[in-house]
Order: sequence, then C-alpha cells, then structure tokens
Amino acid sequence: MNKYDRITPEGTRDALFAECTLRRQIENRLHGLFTARGYSEVITPTLEFYDVFNRNTQPFPMEQMYKLTDAKGRLMVLRPDNTIPIARVCATRLREAGLPLRLCYNQNIHVISPSLKGRDDEISQAGIELIGSDSRMADLEVIAAAVDALQACGEEYSLELGNAAFFRELMSGLPADESTKETVRDCIEAKNYPALNDLLDTVPLSDAAKVLRMLPRLFGGEEVFSRAAALCSGGRFPEILDELHTLYKAVAQFAGSDRVRVDLGMMHRTDYYTGMILRGYLSGYGEEILSGGRYDKLIAEFGYDVPATGFAVNIDAAVKVLSRRQAESPAPAQSVSNVLIWAAKGCEADAVEAARNLRSKGLIVEHSLSDSLDEARKYAAAHGIDSVLPIETAKAADDGKGV
Repeated sequence: MNKYDRITPEGTRDALFAECTLRRQIENRLHGLFTARGYSEVITPTLEFYDVFNRNTQPFPMEQMYKLTDAKGRLMVLRPDNTIPIARVCATRLREAGLPLRLCYNQNIHVISPSLKGRDDEISQAGIELIGSDSRMADLEVIAAAVDALQACGEEYSLELGNAAFFRELMSGLPADESTKETVRDCIEAKNYPALNDLLDTVPLSDAAKVLRMLPRLFGGEEVFSRAAALCSGGRFPEILDELHTLYKAVAQFAGSDRVRVDLGMMHRTDYYTGMILRGYLSGYGEEILSGGRYDKLIAEFGYDVPATGFAVNIDAAVKVLSRRQAESPAPAQSVSNVLIWAAKGCEADAVEAARNLRSKGLIVEHSLSDSLDEARKYAAAHGIDSVLPIETAKAADDGKGV
C-alpha cells in the first residue's frame, strides 16, 4: 500500500467549492484594481534555474527552496519569490521597453517553511511592480494601490511603514560578526525581543546595540519619529527618518492616520529591499497579508540598473479572513434560477441544445444523470434546484427556449 497516496505534502492543501469561488473573486478584484492603474500582467515559469535566486548579494536562503534537476542535470527550483523572476524578465525581454514599466502578476510561490509553524509552503500571490522610477510619487502610487488592495480584501485593515536602510545602518554600527548579525536579524523578524536582548548581552556596548534594544518602542504613530531622532542622531539616520516621515504624512493624508503605523524594526525574509518597506494587515488575522517595498539594486544584479518598487498580496491569507467573515454572516440568497434537465433515451442531444439555450439567458443548468424522471425530481428537491425540465421529444427541447 502506498503510504502517502491519500494526503497532501506538508504545507499544502486542497481548496474546494466555496473557497475556490471566493479565491477567484479576490483575484478578479485585484486584477481589475491593477489594470485600472495601467499595470500589464506577466507570467513567469514555476520552474526557474537555481542561479536566478543565488544572487551575488544576500542569496535567497537555499534551505527555503524546493530543488530538483532538469534532463541535463542542472539545478532547478520551484519559484520561491515572484519579484526576482520579474527582475530577470525586466533585464532581459523587457530591457528595451520604455520606462516606467508597470507590471502585475497572479501566480504561486513555493517556500519551505519551518516545521510546526503552521504556514503554507505553496502560496498564491497577486501583486504589482513599478520599474524605472525612484521618485516619492512612485512609492506613493504603490502604497495607494496597496491601500486599495487591502480594502478589496476587507474593510478593517492597517498599514505599517518602515525603511530597510534604517536596519542596515544599525547593522553597520554593531560590533559583531556576520553570524551574530544574522541571528539578530532572525530575532527581530520573529519579534523575539527577549532572545535579542540576551544576544546583545554578548556584544560590546555600542549605540547600535542600544537602539536595537529599543526597537519595540519604535513602533506606533507619528510620535515614533521623535523617539527615533533622540536615539539616532548620527550617520544617515536623520536623512532616513526624514524621508520616511515625509512619506508617512502623505500616506496618512489619503489612508487615515488611524490606519497607518510606523515600524522601524520591520524586517523582510527577502533582503533585497533598499528603502521604503510596507506591510498590510486585515482585522482578525495575525500575520501580514500584504508586503513589499523599494528594491533599487535587485534588477542591476541581472545587468540592468534601474530602480523599482512594488508589493504582493497573499491570496490564501485573504481567503481565510473573508471565509471566516462569510461564515459569520447570513448566506446571500441565490440570485439566479437553477434548472435540472432530464432527457429520455434518444433525446440526449436535444437536452444539450435546451441547456445551451437556457445558459445563454444566464441560468445555471445541470443535466440529470438519473434513469427516471421521478429520480430526477427527487435529486432536484434534495439539491435545492428550482425546476426540472424533461426532454422527451424534440419539441420539448424547443419548448425549453421559453423557460
């Protein structure tokens, strides 16, 4: 007996019926939102060469990728990220295209999550990439689209803003080796501040270590900027904080200051971000459903030095939130009629024609597979189908045109 023939691999699951319908609704909303802003869809291969993600600086963690080989023995991976392959496309097939480029996508990624974390390994994402501008307007365009995407997934949302350069500036001033710095990153990403403080106890005293201990207090509203300015007065910190503060005020103007938060300890699992970073949340779900930011150096690693910014929505997370809300709300009434067509022997083709006529009117039509008309009527009653149309002659099929 096959041991694994009746289960799905860890981190994956089947989606059925109403969940599939809800998923398509969310995908269609987001696709409409993106195309209304001038974004054009691209699709990249599920299989990519490992080299695409084994970048010169901060390669994608090997242990997080599903790996296999092709017919020539070359190392391949299931796509673990959508932005990096799109950077490859921009540097190759779209290199001669006029800038800025506005690209959108809707496709899956595959990432090996730590065991017992309860995270999906196969994740459906929809997102945008704005290529070719490093302006504040480009960041605001992307953030405004992110706000609308969150609203499309649920009315109660919040947005967090940060800047990747803030953490890099801290790390450059921390007197520690690369291994320790990586552990610091892991602790901050997991919001495990007790472990972070224990680790910093082993590091020589420094201003950077002091700020790292204060990261939990560098989260909140506009007051965060004055707190951070008091702690970080040297280096590039004033410039970074001023840039983020200006961005925050603009976002608060169109999104509402009650929905926007600042998080100077914000970290991303993929470390190609260079400036503004953002995360979006829906009420009732603890993890982000939207994330992204500015990545001005990534495409240059493929030989095309242009700035870029964008974000991705976790479709699976949005489905979980909206499924929960729909379960708490009364089911909407069926908006269209349902017809069950039963065909007598020899009238099957006529039944197909009758069904086609009814569907052209917007009705949901199902063919009965029962042997008798009585059995068909019992099936219809059991499944809430409004009416049964028997097709026993060609004339009956013509009569169906008037239903």
